[in-house]
Order: sequence, then structure tokens, then C-alpha cells
Amino acid sequence: MRPRPRQFDLIAFDWDGTLYDSTKVIVRCIQRAVVDVGGAMPTDTAAAYVIGMSLAQALARAAPDVPPERYQELGARYRFHYHQHQDDLSLFDGVLAMLGDLKAGGHRIAVATGKSRRGLDEALHSAELLGVFDGSRTADETAGKPHPRMLQELVDEFGVEPQRTLMVGDTTHDLEMARNAGCASVGVSYGAHEPSAFDVLAPLHVAHSVRDLHDWLLAHG
Repeated sequence: MRPRPRQFDLIAFDWDGTLYDSTKVIVRCIQRAVVDVGGAMPTDTAAAYVIGMSLAQALARAAPDVPPERYQELGARYRFHYHQHQDDLSLFDGVLAMLGDLKAGGHRIAVATGKSRRGLDEALHSAELLGVFDGSRTADETAGKPHPRMLQELVDEFGVEPQRTLMVGDTTHDLEMARNAGCASVGVSYGAHEPSAFDVLAPLHVAHSVRDLHDWLLAHG
């Protein structure tokens, strides 16, 4: 039997909450940063909702009572708290095996994240991840989600068609970005947003674990 043709040439992954087990830490860091500058602590739901946006956009949304002149301080406090816990974070179990199987099958794989370039590079600075991804885009070098620019740049970089590109993410921002870029999407339910919010954005699948995502991508990607 001949192998089944690939449906997608490029698979782009969000980072936090999709590949990286960091959602709870980010929520706590947002909350502590807001309180540090005198704002009302956002709820867990409100803090989780902004994950995936660019940092400035996310913090402004999570702290509506903090005046703009304190946004720089707010960002500095978030980075302070996050760096205290950075060494405690890790990839979800099974991510490396999934990425390896996708590459073995001929897929290009990339990261499209709301993190800064510095933040992503620090997270990738691991022997396990050296050379794994074919490309990446961050919010500070393109545009924050759900703007389609980071996906559009990856599509152009690899010379693939938008309809042959799949975005995988844990937030509505990821899935909306995919729709805005003319790409397909898959959601994961184990990250920042409740999967019931994904329905209106029509992902091809909602995975409830990395194993579920791995199996679906091998069967349908």
C-alpha cells in the first residue's frame, strides 16, 4: 500500500498551554504582577483568557484598572515573577515523540506564539529542542494574536499554501488567528481556554491530551 498523502505540509504550534505545561504558572504571574502595581487581582479565568496574546496586550486586558503609564512596570513585574518559576516548567509528556513522528513523516513544524523572541529562545534553549523546529514567529517580531501575520509569514517562509497549513493551539486567539490566515486549526482542551469556546471557530478536532493530539495528527495531518 502506498502511504496516505499528507493533508498539511506545515503544522504550527502555539507554545504555552499547547506544548509547554505553563498555564497555571502564567496565571499566577499575571495575578501577582497586577497586584504589585496596585491593580485588583484578576480572576483565574480572566488571567487565563489573555494567555496567547502579546505580553503588553495581555496585561492591559487583564488589568483594566491599571493606568497606561504603569504598563511598563506591570510588564517588568510579570517578567520578574515568571523568571522565578521558569526552571520549574517543562514540555507536556509525549510532545517530543509527537514532534519527532511529524518530522519523520515529512511535515514542517513551527512555533507561532504570543511570547517574545527572547522568551521563546530561553524556553527553546534545551538540548532536547535544538533543531526540532523548522521555524518560529513571536508576537514582538510580527503581530499579536489573533492577527494573522505570524502565520502568514511562516506560510511565506516555507512556500506552502494557507490551506495546507494547520495551527494547533489551546486558546480562541490561536484558532481565530488560523481562520484569519485562511488556515485550518486544531484545539487542545488541556490549556488556557475552555474548549466549549472553540465551537464557533470550527477546529477540525479538539484534542484532550497530547496522546490524542499525536494520534489525530498522524491519522489526519
